[in-house]
Amino acid sequence: MKTIDLVYFDAGGGHRAAAQALQEAAALQQRPWRVRLVNLTRVLDAQSSFRRLTGFEPEDYYNLRLRRGWTLGLGQELKLLQMMIRLGHAPMVRLLQRHWQRSAPDLVVSLVPNFNRALFEGLRQAAPQAGYITVLTDLADHPPHFWIEPRQAQTFVCGTGRAVQQALQAGVPPQRVHATSGMVLRPAFHAPPMAPAERAAHRRQLGLPEDRPLGLVMFGGHGSVQMLAIARRLDEVPLLFACGHNVALRAELQALRRPAPHAALGFTQDIPQLMDLADFFIGKPGPGSLSEAVQRGLPVIALAPTGVMPQERYNVQWVRDHGLGLAVRTVRALRGATAHLLGELPAYQAQVRARRNEAVWEVLEIIAQELAAGEAAVARTAQGSRQPG
Repeated sequence: MKTIDLVYFDAGGGHRAAAQALQEAAALQQRPWRVRLVNLTRVLDAQSSFRRLTGFEPEDYYNLRLRRGWTLGLGQELKLLQMMIRLGHAPMVRLLQRHWQRSAPDLVVSLVPNFNRALFEGLRQAAPQAGYITVLTDLADHPPHFWIEPRQAQTFVCGTGRAVQQALQAGVPPQRVHATSGMVLRPAFHAPPMAPAERAAHRRQLGLPEDRPLGLVMFGGHGSVQMLAIARRLDEVPLLFACGHNVALRAELQALRRPAPHAALGFTQDIPQLMDLADFFIGKPGPGSLSEAVQRGLPVIALAPTGVMPQERYNVQWVRDHGLGLAVRTVRALRGATAHLLGELPAYQAQVRARRNEAVWEVLEIIAQELAAGEAAVARTAQGSRQPG
């Protein structure tokens, strides 16, 4: 049985979600693999020294800024982070080498940016025959040295034509670039939509109208204070708020009085069901949430302020170029954008439903091909060594 390591970290949440999606999909297809989730933070800081010194995990500050909407300046901070990664490259490679010498994977799949040079070199020193794949969990790269390291003899998996183009322009040989039909999503997002009668019943239970367009407002697993401003700005539009773990935000929204009905829910794993209750989506321009909404048939309104994270700037263009919805810079602009979207809702819904994303299954096929190629290369090497001199 082949062993596959899926490398993730918890900065933003999308990396873990993609890793879990691949693990779950491999189990559903009964692939003959041992699939392990590897938290990169735990490998590089196995003793939790950073947490003991500071009181929080390295990803916590980043995630707090996402929840608060404090994304201005993250472009400059990314350059600082990348400089620190370069300075710590050699020790990181040694840690990764020791990790993979102990765990001996047949293939490593990276679902994280910035660290792919260290990950690749650590694996090569520990297990030269093991395969290495980088699956971009962003719609586009943010070069240099973000997702794509062109000088590495590895495979890159890109979920958009833009990312494929970036890889080729960076000098990656075409045979090492694989295109998929979108971002990796959990298998639940590929299930059939909720039946109309069930949809109507769920809406009634939540006190939401059955016969009016309903917007789903979602800003990640911890919500965002911007959701209160959205509730007040769109006071004539029925809305369903997914507040995640943010108990205080949910309480404020539940207590809010507005002309149109609304409901506020806490954390749930059943996001596909929530999306099936709605007719359109409002949220941040994250690649995961946008792709999930589109997969469930929802046109999107992306709230993309001036300080949107650099790796997410293309996402706004992706929404507009494919006619999947609208993007606004401020909550103030939401009223006009929502009115326009609702006026053209059937056309936007047709555009969204025309897209089919099968990336999670496509990546499993790429993994299978990579494993087969690795076996063939080992067999050729063994055969060559047996040839008479």
